[in-house]
Parts: sequence; C-alpha cells; structure tokens
Amino acid sequence: MEWIDIHAHLNMLEEGVDAAIAHAKAAGVRKIITIGTEPGDHPIVLDIARKYYPDVYCTLGVHPHDGKAYSEEAGRFIEQHSSEPCVVAIGEIGLDYYYDQSPREQQKEAFRAQLEIAKRTKLPIEIHTRDAEEDTIAILKEFQGDVTGVVHCFTGTEWLAKQALDVGLNISISGVVTFKNADSLRQTVKMLPLDRIHVETDAPFLAPIPMRGKKNTPAYVVHTAKFVAELKGVSEEQLCEQTRLNALKMFPKIQW
Repeated sequence: MEWIDIHAHLNMLEEGVDAAIAHAKAAGVRKIITIGTEPGDHPIVLDIARKYYPDVYCTLGVHPHDGKAYSEEAGRFIEQHSSEPCVVAIGEIGLDYYYDQSPREQQKEAFRAQLEIAKRTKLPIEIHTRDAEEDTIAILKEFQGDVTGVVHCFTGTEWLAKQALDVGLNISISGVVTFKNADSLRQTVKMLPLDRIHVETDAPFLAPIPMRGKKNTPAYVVHTAKFVAELKGVSEEQLCEQTRLNALKMFPKIQW
C-alpha cells in the first residue's frame, strides 16, 4: 500500500524534513503535501517542495489566524508561484472564530481574496474552518462551481459535512477521528462517500492513537487510515486505493 498525506507542515517538524520523509516512505507514505500558512513561511514551504519534488508538493495560502497579515503583496506572491509544478493548491485558507486571532472581517476578506486566486488559477483549496460553519459555507457558495477543494482536518458537524459536499468539496480526516471524545465525528465519517474522503496528519499536530503524546509526522497517517477503513467497513487496501484516486483527481498536478 502507498499512501498520500494531503496535509502536513514539514517546516514545523522537530525531526527535520529529511528524517520525516524517510520515516514516511518506510511506513508506505509515498506523497506528502506540505502547507503554507502565512507570508513568512511561503518561501520556506516552496523551497521544501522544490527540493523534494515529486515526492513532496505544497500549498500557498494565508491561514485565518493570520488573516490580518494578508495583503495584495501576499496575494501576488501566491498567484505568481501557483503555476509551479510543485504547487498543487491554495491553502490553508478559511475562517476560525474559536481563537479569533485575526478580526473576523479581515478573515473573510482574506478568504474571499484567496478564493478569487483559486478561481483564476484553477487550483483547488485546502480549507480550515472552526466555529465558523455558517459563514464558511455562505462564502463558499459565492464560488460554487468555480472552486473545488478539501475541508482539511474535518472536526465539524454533520451539517457542515453535507453542506461542504453539496458545494463540491471533499472531506479530509485527521487523527482527531481516533480520539476518545470524537464520537460525533466518527458518526459523520461513516456517512461520507468513499470517493469524497482523504486522510491526513496535520503534522506536527494531532497525532492519532496509538501515537498520542508524540509529535505527529506524515508516517502516522497510516494509523488514521486504518481507523477510517474500519469505520467505513472496507479494507485498508481499498481505502488506500480510493484515497489515492481521490487525491489525484483533486490535485491533478501530483505525479504518481
């Protein structure tokens, strides 16, 4: 089996990029998408993706926590580099009303501006949404039919999942689904169509059981995948093949 981790932060890993990639390959993780979150890390994630391409790809985007840091200059950088072979999506973008680290209006402005970039460049998006379900869906509906993508590290309600699917998005499952208090999330995952789901780590965060307490790393996506396969009542091999096909359809720049 060969997996893809569609969302990790390789530049944040204590073990270092070389070790993380070697560890991932040994576990059967063939491809990794490393994520841009703010203007300062864009050159870093780009350099990582360029160096390790075609095993590693990247996204470029401004996270809602850093919505106040979004600017026309940041948008130009994202758009200028969006045509590079290693850049497969715009992200991580969205809304976060749980932490409110940026004013909500600035988060919305940054979200819409980056959705416009995704529309122009025809790249998919990777979305972060927390405690902002209604506004996230309302804004996405403005771009329905023009933008596709993934709600990453899904922890929302069944309503959000259904709405996201309806506007053309896929759902990505992280190690959170393995946590003891994630019963409602597990019920939502059970109803997701197999051809609309992905698995991810969000490394170095949210290590899945049985790796809780350790720093997460792309190699650990196999533990989340095993858990999701059991939830869905399919073999790991079937989930592996389906999530690979889903990723290649969602991120067509990825070479397999």
